[in-house]
Amino acid sequence: MKKILINFAHPAKGRSNINAQFRAAVENIEGVTINDLYANYPDFLIDVAREQKLCESHDVIIFQHPFYWYSTPAIVKEWLDLVLEHGWAYGKTGTALKDKWCFQAISAGGDATTYRVDGANQFTIAELTSPMRATANLCLMEWLPPFAVMGVHRGLPTEQVTGHAEDYRRLIIAIRDGVLDKDKAQQAEFLNANLDDIMLRA
Repeated sequence: MKKILINFAHPAKGRSNINAQFRAAVENIEGVTINDLYANYPDFLIDVAREQKLCESHDVIIFQHPFYWYSTPAIVKEWLDLVLEHGWAYGKTGTALKDKWCFQAISAGGDATTYRVDGANQFTIAELTSPMRATANLCLMEWLPPFAVMGVHRGLPTEQVTGHAEDYRRLIIAIRDGVLDKDKAQQAEFLNANLDDIMLRA
């Protein structure tokens, strides 16, 4: 069974129905640890030793956050800057994260049509999240494409939000139980594009 760490980062989580539902859908799953960065570090004074121990004791590291200005909330950048130390996360002796899985679970205001070369944002989600992918690569981690829910600012029907939350829970359980086909998943645009396609067949 894989142990999963979810670094949850939302500076205004009380106003985010979809992120609240995502979190509620997975926080009671055995083997899953929710690490609420803004709750734990309201002053941004990140306990590097604590965070490194958390990473070392888990097999999968997920960053769950809204897609702010084509990137992450500020505390995620602070986490990356401080926690991923040379000699621990990367460099000749930095192998603490080697072979651990990593991906983002993001909610974006614009819908999928805006994240295209000919769309309003001009770049794809894959292009805009490439710094996180490059970080995972440097740290010798196994990168997976994001679990992404789009069009949040226009408002999603309750049944769609519930469906996305159920898919998130299903994905987390599949990863925990070793029934996600990593190679197929890495070829997908989003992990939630078609979950059935990236599940291992018995």
